[in-house]
Parts: sequence; C-alpha cells; structure tokens
Amino acid sequence: YSPSDLERRCGNTKQFLGDNIPNFNRQVFSVQGYGSRTKATFTLQAWQSSWLPAFLPLCVREVQVMSSSKTPRYNQYSAGAAAGASSISSSPSSPPADSGVGSMMEASFGPTFSSSGAKVSAESSNTYKQHRRTPSTSSTLTYSPRDEDDGMPPIGTPRRSDSAISIRSLHSESNMSLRSTFSLHEEEEDLEPQVFAEPPSVKLCCQLCCNVFKDPVITTCGHTFCRRCALTSDKCPVDTAKLTVVVNNIAVAEQIGELFIHCKYGCRAATNGLGGAAASTASVAGKPGAYEVDPLGCPFTIKLSSRKEHEASCDYRPVRCPNNPSCPPLLTMNLEAHLKECEHIKCPHSKYGCIFIGNQDTYETHLEVCKFEGLKEFLQQTDDRFHEMQLALSQKDQDIAFLRSMLGKLSEKLDQLEKNLELKFDMLDENQSKLSEDLMEFRRDASMLNDELSHINARLNMGILGSYDPQQIFKCKGTFVGHQGPVWCLCVYSTGDLLFSGSSDKTIKVWDTCTTYKCQKTLEGHDGIVLALCIQGNKLYSGSADCTIIVWDIQTLQKVNTIRAHDNPVCTLVSSHNMLFSGSLKAIKVWDIVGTELKLKKELTGLNHWVRALVASQNHLYSGSYQTIKIWDIRSLECVHVLQTSGGSVYSIAVTNHHIVCGTYENLIHVWDIESKEQVRTLTGHVGTVYALAVISTPDQTKVFSASYDRSLRVWSMDNMICTQTLLRHQGSVTALAVSRGRLFSGAVDSTVKVWTC
Repeated sequence: YSPSDLERRCGNTKQFLGDNIPNFNRQVFSVQGYGSRTKATFTLQAWQSSWLPAFLPLCVREVQVMSSSKTPRYNQYSAGAAAGASSISSSPSSPPADSGVGSMMEASFGPTFSSSGAKVSAESSNTYKQHRRTPSTSSTLTYSPRDEDDGMPPIGTPRRSDSAISIRSLHSESNMSLRSTFSLHEEEEDLEPQVFAEPPSVKLCCQLCCNVFKDPVITTCGHTFCRRCALTSDKCPVDTAKLTVVVNNIAVAEQIGELFIHCKYGCRAATNGLGGAAASTASVAGKPGAYEVDPLGCPFTIKLSSRKEHEASCDYRPVRCPNNPSCPPLLTMNLEAHLKECEHIKCPHSKYGCIFIGNQDTYETHLEVCKFEGLKEFLQQTDDRFHEMQLALSQKDQDIAFLRSMLGKLSEKLDQLEKNLELKFDMLDENQSKLSEDLMEFRRDASMLNDELSHINARLNMGILGSYDPQQIFKCKGTFVGHQGPVWCLCVYSTGDLLFSGSSDKTIKVWDTCTTYKCQKTLEGHDGIVLALCIQGNKLYSGSADCTIIVWDIQTLQKVNTIRAHDNPVCTLVSSHNMLFSGSLKAIKVWDIVGTELKLKKELTGLNHWVRALVASQNHLYSGSYQTIKIWDIRSLECVHVLQTSGGSVYSIAVTNHHIVCGTYENLIHVWDIESKEQVRTLTGHVGTVYALAVISTPDQTKVFSASYDRSLRVWSMDNMICTQTLLRHQGSVTALAVSRGRLFSGAVDSTVKVWTC
C-alpha cells in the first residue's frame, strides 16, 4: 500500500479493534515492512482465546494476530477443518525429540547466509534452521494424486506452528468465507516455481488440478480443493456434488506452509522434459510448467511459508548495478566486489552538474578536487528547503482542492435547502387551505349535532325514549384470592354453583359461588400450567402444558383418569354431542366420551398454527388458528366454511344468536353475521391482545364481554355494536372469562378471580 493508504487502513483497523475487543489497551500497535509490501501488524501481549470466536466473523480489515503465549488453540475455530479428519503422518501433533527446535517456529532467514545448519535470532532465543540441498533431496518427481488408491479424505488438524494468523474480512458478494494464510500473500497469484525437497503427500494435492493445494478451502461436500479450482469447477470429482466454498482449510494451509522447497534462485526450467527424475511440476500464471534444481544456484531449502523472507535477501538473487543499468546482471553476493571494480561510478553531485564517471580509485581522488564538494552543505540545505517548499505547495494544493470540494458541497446543499424551503412554503399554503376547509366542515357538523341533541332532548322530555336504567351497570362484587400464579382458564358448574379456575401454579381451585364464597378444594395432578377447563355432565376435563388431559369427578372432586392427549400443550377444550374437542399445535383431536374414558375418534388437520380458541354452538364447532376461523360440522367432522381475519392470530371466539365474534392478537374484535358469514363490524377500544370473550343473552338484548392484555374488561352491546362500559379492577392482564346466572367471572395474571354483577 502507499503510505497514505497504509495509514488509513491501520487507523481504521485499530479503531475497529478498539471498539470490538476487550482490553484493547493491553495490545501494542506496530507497522512492519516486508520487501516491497507493507503490512499493518497488531502484536498482542497475551493470547486471548475468549474473544477470538466473536472477533473472526466481525473482522473488516486484514490484520495479523501474533501470539506470544506459545500455546494457541485455534483448531476449535477452524469451522469444520477437522470434521471427519484423518491425521497426516507427515505432520505429527508434537515436535520430534531430535528436531533440535525448542518450539515449532516457521523458518526465517536474515539478510546474509552461511553454510552452517542453524542460525540464532538476535531478537529471541528461538532457533531457526536452514537446510542445504543434498543429492537425495535435490528435487521432486512429477506425479499425479489420482495415481494413489486412498483418494482424498478430509485432512486432520496438525500441530500448529507459532506463526501469524492472517484474517480477511467476510465479503457479502462472495461465499462469506474466512480467508486465512500463514505468512503467504493471498491477494497475489503465486507465479513462482515450486520445487519440493521431498515429494509432498498425495493428501496435500487437489484432485482437480493435481497440484499441491493453493489457498485450500472446504466445500459443501466436505472435500478440500484449491480456491480457484473450487470456483471454476461445477462438480466435485468424488461425489459429483455442486461445489460451493464454505470455509478456508486452515489445517491444510498450515501443513503446506511447513513443506520444504528449493529457493527459486536455485531452480531453473527443466531441460529433460516433464516427468524426469529432476523435475517438479509448478503452476505459473495458472499454466503447468516443469522446473529442476540448478546446481549453480542457491543451495538452500526453505519452508514454503518462509520463502518470501529468504528470497528477498538471498545471495543468489539477481540484481542490477546501481551505478549503470548497462552493467551485466549480478548476484547479490557479487555486488560488493563489482562495486569496487565498476567503471561507471558517478559523482554524488552529478545532479548539480558534475560530469565525473570513473572507478572506485578515481572516485576518491575526484572528491578531493570536485568543486561541488565544498558546497555540499549549502546544496543539501537548498535541497531540503526546496523539498519543504514542494511539500508545502503540495499541501496547499490539497487544501485548495478540499476547499473547492467543500464549496461545491455547500453550493449543492444551499440549492437543496432553497428547494426544500420552496416545497415547505407550498405545503404550508396547501395545508392552510385544507385547514380552512376542515374548519368550515367541522362547524357544519357541530351545527348538525346541536340540532340532533335538541331533537333528542325534546323526545326525552316527551317520554318517548324512556329513562336510563342504572341496573345495566356491572360492578365488582368480590374477589377470589388463593392461586399462587396467573389464572389462565375458568369454568362454571351451574348445577352446584361451583367455579373452577386453572392457574400457572399447576392446580385447579374449586370455589363456592352461592353460599360461602370460599375455596372448597384444590385439585392437584398436572405437572404443567393448567390452560383449559371444560365440563360435560358430572365430569371436569382439564388440559395442561404437560400435554395431558385429566378427567375429574365433580361429585367427589377426585381424579379418575389421565390421558396423554397431544405432543404439545393442550391450549383449549370444549365439549358437545358427548364428544370432547382438544386444541393444540396445528391439530384438533376429537374424543368420544365413554364413562371416564376418552377414545380418540378423529384428528382434524389442515390448521397452520396454535389452536387457541374452540367454541361449540348447536351443530357447529368454531376453531381459531392464526388468522383463520374454521367452521366444522360436528356430525360429519368436516370443515364447511373458513373465515379469514386480520390483525394477528385469533385468541378468542364467542358465538351469539346472530353473530360470530373473535378477539385477535392486535387488539381488535371482528364480528361476522352468523347466517351470511359476512364481516359486519370491527370493534376497537382495547390496547392489548383480546384473550377471552363471553356472552350473556336475554330476550331483550345480547352483551359480549371482552378481556384484554390491557388489564380491562369491556362490555359491548350487540344491538348497536358499541362499548357500553369498561371495567378496571384487575392489576394484571385479564386472561379468562366465564358467565353464570347473569354473573361474570374474570381471571387475571394478578392471580385473582373477580365476580361482576349488575
């Protein structure tokens, strides 16, 4: 990167890490240079495995995380690289005893090389090894991994060297994969020849290109291929599955980085054809070629992951004479001797006009008589001053360009503001006209209302409409207290004036509603929340979150049977025609009542969500599921009509003589005509889910009661579809309703049951 680009990238990355990594102040930020490329490097003082899993998918810049604890544990983050893995014998999980290396380090080479076998780094105590070529390891043979019988099973995770982990950001338009390398440049194509010191394992070769993996990735079929091969091939050669890149194979990339190869300055194009004993295949710009060991070239073998460091300072690297490009090519090791004999040495003041060109001896003599030598301090100061002026001029040019861009932006913004101001003035004029029209209309409506009120008052004075009946107002007459959790369902046994309430405390309480108004008994038997209650004859049926239905004898208040009814919680129960209907997730089961037994008769399907509401009226069963009410014929158990609702899932249903009413999740109450099945009204007023509905009918009128999450009950007159009263006494959401003999019972999340009468 250029210096400015590098500074920007480093700054962005440092800011990102500071925002996302705990204890970032414990990390040291540094920038290191490698040859012609410069990388931003973050050096951590301690290995932080706790934040690594969260950091990997968030990384947006290429950084290097260097470990100083020497005990990295990254295999668990390799996203399947070791899944179904088989270990590679050439990569043991621990260093050999005779390796002579204290800890596994990647091979590194300094600027100079000697013929000795080892070199000690001046900055640490780690030992680095260099390998000279021997006749037995001078080259590798040309081979194809398809000649092997064992195929290409997934490669297991080997021992990790203490090397840098390079992490690349996730790209939304690519395969969203983490790219990871071990001291290798992923963004560049590897144009260098690769002559291996020993034949690499066939398990490290791609089955598509038959070469050693380059940027190995795991695909959806579980096999490993080169990234380029996986992206350019349609099908896996093993199981013909479609190839899609999933994640980098970090384990294989590391093993390949540990392979020893010959320095490229010790290789040459093969002269004896492909497949010879001294040739090795390599990929140059994507095209196969053959190379062999050059006996006159660099004698060292190096790790593939360390080749860049070595080749940047290799003694056999070709260089040009710095004095004259026309000098013959040189090796780095011969450059110093050549400079002593070079006849093209220029005077250091040639840029000021000195025309001297000579060798080292004449160069020293010339400096003594050069007229520019005495002025070098002045010339240097002049150059420095000129350079400073150039920098200042460049900075001024940048400032001018910035100011021009800002001026352009300000002009655009000013134009936009003027346009917005004009639009707002136009809108203001339009709104003013509209308000004037609305005001005139409101005045006309007010006049009409006054006339109507005068007419109604006149009729009241004449006795035509009758007087207001205070007996129609419902009032709270008492509260049943005893449950230890929210009350979810209520059921009335009119014969004995008993009220049953089911609660989150897994019990059913029996209340006397006629004489003592106290709890007569607590029924225990469920292992989950009691969600539904139903009475048929002298039997009480209770449904629970434990997926069971319990049958209770009302005379003795004892449990007589337990049925495993559903695979999910039993949400609602209703009985009719000596049958019991139970609702759960996407299913309604129909049970024949035979004494204390329940015999499964049929399961009603075709439901797309939880069945939270069931009502039986005359010869029909009404079920509410999601935004649908289905009407079933009780005799044939077939669906005869479907009503579509809006406003969320159906939570409650009530049926009157003339209407079908349902309460929804989004606070609405929908009303349909029971004969035509046409929706006639949507009642609004609640500000929470309508959990329950109940009906009280008299010859004169029909009232519907609604209970809501907003802690209120509302009384609706079905004659004119208006709310005549709002009852507010509960301290929690009202979840259940029951009616008996003109009385209304309401259960709520505040664990109480309240009694309302006129």
